[in-house]
Amino acid sequence: MLNSTHADALDNTQPPIQQLCAIVARLRAPDGCPWDREQTHTSLRAGLIEEAYEVVEAINTADDANLREELGDLLLQPIFHAQIAAEEGRFNFDDVARSIVEKLLRRHPHVFGEDRCADSAEVLVKWDDIKRAEKGDKGGKATSALDGISGGLPALLRAEKVQKKAARVGFDWSEVAPVVAKIREELAEVEAEIAAGTVAKTEEEIGDLLFSVVNLARKLKVDGETALQSATDKFSTRFRKVEALARERGIALDKLSLAELDVLWDEVKRG
Repeated sequence: MLNSTHADALDNTQPPIQQLCAIVARLRAPDGCPWDREQTHTSLRAGLIEEAYEVVEAINTADDANLREELGDLLLQPIFHAQIAAEEGRFNFDDVARSIVEKLLRRHPHVFGEDRCADSAEVLVKWDDIKRAEKGDKGGKATSALDGISGGLPALLRAEKVQKKAARVGFDWSEVAPVVAKIREELAEVEAEIAAGTVAKTEEEIGDLLFSVVNLARKLKVDGETALQSATDKFSTRFRKVEALARERGIALDKLSLAELDVLWDEVKRG
């Protein structure tokens, strides 16, 4: 005989979000799925990140069917985490949903209150002001304009967020030319460290160079992550064509010199 949670998991008259929560609870039940029962917040971390990137890939390929599926996979993650927390008596999915509802209402007084914002730039300033006030209410001290940026973000995204936060308080070049000049300066410093043979310092200077390139992308309103993904995709496509061309001609790539590889590469580019 099914208990109420089990029945809810099979009840198609329930709203889909409730049915999904019930299914996860059923999977985590004592007689549920062994794999699901073994999972913890820690063990699910990698899956959460992977699902988020798969959503991004579906967006990049403009594949609605895949995007719908990947968003579902991503939605499963917070529900799974909330179920684990509920079993431990800490919080449940309703608490998670209620928290974000309250935050959205609180951080959009220009929509749900009397405040007004002229444009999105003013919205972002207001958003940061509210976040700093919230941290103060919680007993924390907002000591920097960079507060609230997670150290766990991918390096490129974190660099962009840091730069945007600094720019909001005026720490930013007004023109693109100085940013380009900074890239040239950082490249020269990389070359100097390479010539000096100082590995640790070379790594530091390459980091500075990458940070400056992210800054240029930001100033030009180019999404750095998308640009790098596109460049990687382009390289991958061309490299696969080089491999295919070599196979057609009975050539082993690892036996070719770099100059010979460049000939194949240029042929693929022209094609």
